[in-house]
Amino acid sequence: MKSKEHHILLIINPGSTTTKISLFQEAEQLFFKEVPHQWRDLEQFSSVASQEEYRFQCIMEALEEKKELLDSVSAVVGRGGLLHPVASGVFHVNEDMLRDLMDARYGEHASNLGAVIAHRFSTSLKVPAFIADPVVVDEMCPEARLSGMPELERRSIFHALNHKSSARKACEDLGIDYEDARLIVAHLGGGISVAAHAEGKTVDVNNALDGDGPFSPERSGGVPAGQLAGLVSSGKYSMKEIRKKICGRGGVFAYLGTKDMREAARMADEGDANASLVLRAMGYQISKEICGLSAWFSGEVDSVVLTGGASRLKMLTDDIISRVSFIAPVLIIPGEREMEALAENGMRVLTGKQDAMEYVRK
Repeated sequence: MKSKEHHILLIINPGSTTTKISLFQEAEQLFFKEVPHQWRDLEQFSSVASQEEYRFQCIMEALEEKKELLDSVSAVVGRGGLLHPVASGVFHVNEDMLRDLMDARYGEHASNLGAVIAHRFSTSLKVPAFIADPVVVDEMCPEARLSGMPELERRSIFHALNHKSSARKACEDLGIDYEDARLIVAHLGGGISVAAHAEGKTVDVNNALDGDGPFSPERSGGVPAGQLAGLVSSGKYSMKEIRKKICGRGGVFAYLGTKDMREAARMADEGDANASLVLRAMGYQISKEICGLSAWFSGEVDSVVLTGGASRLKMLTDDIISRVSFIAPVLIIPGEREMEALAENGMRVLTGKQDAMEYVRK
């Protein structure tokens, strides 16, 4: 590990529609770039793993103006992807992890490339690579795992990094400890995850990837199971096409042809009745998910927290607030604190405040 008076961290966060890159010196962000990806550009690739070179070159172009800082980097921290269920915390990027991600052993998502590209940089820079709070952090209570079909246990796949970071930020604003808090947090991004945070644990959350919970800008959310079975058996679609309908080409995109919530809002503002209906329906579904999770707390909730990119959309948040504010005060923490959270986790390891765990292939 390089010895630095002031640690600089390279942060890499591949998402479904963007790749975000940051350089942090301690808690100060020195550089940030968000590279948008058009769905047409990504659909040319047969898998997420095959996007590695494309995304890597996008990052290199973004870092061109700051390439002199790369030699000063102490560690690379990537967004965590689809692995087997793990505890909340920081993990070394190791060979077991890379094999599971590149093989898409537990599913495909852009976040799988976070560790892969972080490892690529760490090898050339000769520094460690980490991930933190990957999307498979699992703290679900036993009651939340039963789906009604024993063969299909409910899985914890959600935006754990931003959930944990936003929940802690909300607790700072509320003047309470996260370990004592009773929160319902809704991450509103390309995927939508809504979780009950009880005394420092996410005890229940919808699977934001595989067709559960509210529909989102690009995902179907929960759909009528019998009708889906009929669609699968109809022969009209391949299994790959069905999977795309669930994740990638579902939700707002399926109705309006765009994954950009700003564009959807513009359409609604300009009088498109269908766009207005779709946005109201999404807000309603998010609100139902929030209200449902209040059952865990028997209605005694400290706060409802709205976060993620789409939480900047006033049309959407106003609708949700009007439906759920009877449960608890609603806080909006706009955007995603993922870059800051990755840097904070990396710094805790570099400064010896936290140990990084090892991922072991099962």
